[in-house]
Amino acid sequence: MTIGDIIPEVLGVDAQGKEVKASDYAGVPMIIYFYPKDNTPGCTAEACSLRDGYEELRKLGYAVIGISKDSPASHVKFAAKYELPFTLLSDSTTEVNQAFGVWQKKKMAGREYMGTVRTTFVTDADHRIVHIISKVDTKNAAAQLLKLLS
Repeated sequence: MTIGDIIPEVLGVDAQGKEVKASDYAGVPMIIYFYPKDNTPGCTAEACSLRDGYEELRKLGYAVIGISKDSPASHVKFAAKYELPFTLLSDSTTEVNQAFGVWQKKKMAGREYMGTVRTTFVTDADHRIVHIISKVDTKNAAAQLLKLLS
């Protein structure tokens, strides 16, 4: 996905196993952040930064959604452990990751594998992408967004 594209309708499955759609957020600008895995250092830092900046992001009118390949059950535990006030969606098939273009070949310790590339998308109220953050500052993710949106 690139700036100007409209996001896909299906965004993933919530903690209750319900399919969540972009149309569930009709007329609401969105911050959709893709992250590799619950309870890993970078992903936890990013989620906690967004938690800490959540009220300011909400005051600007944004809905915040995190998406990873983890199961809904994993998301429930992760959200409870870190008191995350926003929705986490499961994309176990990687269909949504692929639609957004964040499911890519990665390298670690000389090994190649497919995985989620940490990326944040910001949409307008019509769900058209207006910003893409590909170099996410995990510890300061909320400040990075607030600077961009102010």
